[in-house]
This record gives sequence, C-alpha cells and structure tokens, in this order.
Amino acid sequence: MLVYEMKLEGINDQYRRLDEAIRTGRFIRNSIIKAWMNGEVKSRNDAYAYCKVLADNPEFPWASQLNSMARQAHAERAWASIERFYRNCKAKVSGKKGYPQFKKEQVRASVEYKTSGYKLSEDRRYLTLTDGFKAGTFKLWGSRDLHFYQLDQVKRVRVVRRHDGYYAQFLIDHTREENKELTGKQTGLDVGLNHFYTDSFGSKIDNPRFLRKDEKKLKKLQRRLSRTQKGSKNRAKARNRLGRAHLSVSRRRNDWVCKLAQHVIRSNDLVAIENLKVRNMVKNHHLAKSISDAAWYRFREWLEYFSKIYGVPVIAVEPKFTSQNCSSCGEKVAKTLSTRTHQCPHCKYVADRDENAAINILKLALKQWANTVGQTGINASGETDPCLNGETQASKSTRRKRKAKE
Repeated sequence: MLVYEMKLEGINDQYRRLDEAIRTGRFIRNSIIKAWMNGEVKSRNDAYAYCKVLADNPEFPWASQLNSMARQAHAERAWASIERFYRNCKAKVSGKKGYPQFKKEQVRASVEYKTSGYKLSEDRRYLTLTDGFKAGTFKLWGSRDLHFYQLDQVKRVRVVRRHDGYYAQFLIDHTREENKELTGKQTGLDVGLNHFYTDSFGSKIDNPRFLRKDEKKLKKLQRRLSRTQKGSKNRAKARNRLGRAHLSVSRRRNDWVCKLAQHVIRSNDLVAIENLKVRNMVKNHHLAKSISDAAWYRFREWLEYFSKIYGVPVIAVEPKFTSQNCSSCGEKVAKTLSTRTHQCPHCKYVADRDENAAINILKLALKQWANTVGQTGINASGETDPCLNGETQASKSTRRKRKAKE
C-alpha cells in the first residue's frame, strides 16, 4: 500500500463544511466509546450497528449527513483503541493499559472515507466530496502524480486538517519494489546525541538538531500566544503561527531522516541497529528534549520501510553491553557516559566509543541473522531458497467424512 498526500484548495465555506465533517467523525468515535463503557457495544459488529443507531436518532441530525462508510471508519478507530486496551490487559503490560479516552477538539484532526463519499476526477486533479455536508470540489496540489494508478486502486481517502491547511491522503493498492545492486557492505549503526549515528566503519553523521535551532523562535511565538486574550481572534492567529512553526520543524526533521534512511539502505546489503526503548529513555527529563529531537524511532521506521522496498535486511539487536564490551576481544570494559574513547586493558585495542559499539551491534546482528537463517531457510541475500518455492500437498484431514444422508 502507498499513501500519497496532496493539499486541498477551496474557499472558506468549503473549509467550514470540512470542519463539520471532522467534528461529526469525532462525535461518532466518542459515542461508540461511551456506548462501550455502558455495555451497549461488545464487538466490532456492534460498533458498526451503533453507527446506524446514531444516524437514525433525530437528536443527532448531523450524524446522518456523514457518509455511512465514513461512520464505519470512525467506528473502526474506536474499536481499535478498545482492542488495544484488551490486548494490553491480556499481556499484563506494566503501568497504564491505555484505557480508551474521548477525543477532544484540536487542530490536528481528520475524517476518513472508504470507497464512497468522494469522487476523483479523470485527470486526478480535483477531488469532490459527495456526502451530506456537500463540501464540493477541491483542487489538488502536490508533487505526486496519480495518473500512474487506476481509480479503482484508490481504496481510502482521508481528509486531514493541520495548522497550514487541509490535505487529502490517498491510500493506493500498489506494492512498491525497487531493484538494488549488491554492494558487499554490511554496517552497524550506533545512534547518539553528539552525532546522529556512528557506523561500524567509523563514519559519523552530525545531528541536525532542528528543534534546538528554532527553539528561540518557538519561545518567542509561545510568549506572544500567552499574552493574548483567551477566545479572541488574535489568540487564534497566534496559535496558528505557533503551530505552523512546530509543523515546519517536524517536516524538516522527517524529510532529513527519510532521505538518510534511504541512503543507508541503498549503500549496504545488511543494516544492524539497536532495539532502543525510546519511550523509556525520554523519562530522563535531562535528555528528553534532545532524544525527541533526534528522532531515533522515526529513523528506524524509515529503515524498516525501505528495507522491504529494496530487499535489504534490517536487524535490531538488544543494546545491552554494546558500549561496554570490547569489539576486538569481547571482554567487558566498564566506562561512564562521559568516557568517549574505548581503551581495552586486555588486548590494548583503542577506538572511539560509538565506533566500538557499532561493531558490536553488527556482530550481534550477524549472529542473530545466522540463527534466523538456519531456522527459516532463508539465505543471507534475503531471497527465499528455490527449494521452498514448490507447493506442498495438503495433508489429509484426521476427521472422518460424514456419511451422506439418505
């Protein structure tokens, strides 16, 4: 599946109708959560059926204006939060289990349509929303070309509201695959704060620190927002300027991480990373802002995404003792976080601390990959063994066949 995003161009009245559709979608979701709390909804099918109850209720005339499949999409969102809560309880996750909460009004929101409620023009440049809110036709702006795909390949359309406008996201039924020549290189990556990552060859990538660079501007906009009167138009304008500034930081960070991850995947035949628990690491209030600004987890998501496209395995290993163990002899050399040079007293090996950790990460990944290959029958290039391509005959059933009734 591919997701293409394009900006919607319309007039203020159309944007107001989009706000009504988004508000109705949030009402559908919150109503289903409330019905689940009251015991009226106990399954996904009950959530679907409750959408019809809301649409037929004369007290909520706006619910029937939203497209029926859009109501089902928001019912799926509600039930997904309920399922996650059940799953965490069953797995006995420590701490909070993620009890479903009501969504409140906020700028970042969306409404989703499945296969009806919208119409895409033949030239793929205009999107028309045909539900009861009658938002009308919007012009699409973006760098993506939808002409490469048929109209029936568009499975869902999501309208997203942000601080800088409204966007349409198209879910396209297409599998992206790219050919890549083998480079004969395998690398391990050790992410950090001084440098974004250090690989097993000793190369370092500087940390761009997008949030730190714009922090002075963000604080200034935040002070201007705090001086405005609540409920005034000036406050809404100030909040919008602050939201746009944060959106700019987020987009630049995501774009940089995406391009870097693609470069790493295309330059290597195997990539080893650490399986970091970023959620636990940001509990350190002295480093939380820097860790969040580094976007380690987003970098891992892009690595795993491009690994499927280019067929390059990405292996995540446990980070335990990767910085302490010597990559030459394997002995443990205790060091504090301020010690940036690895000096082994056993084998006299001297290297940068992060480079030593990256080599250990690569070694652990190769060992883990070898064990996985032995169990699954997949070779190191990521291709399935030709012997496994043949179809195996289904085994006979152990149950006796029922006799035909006379």
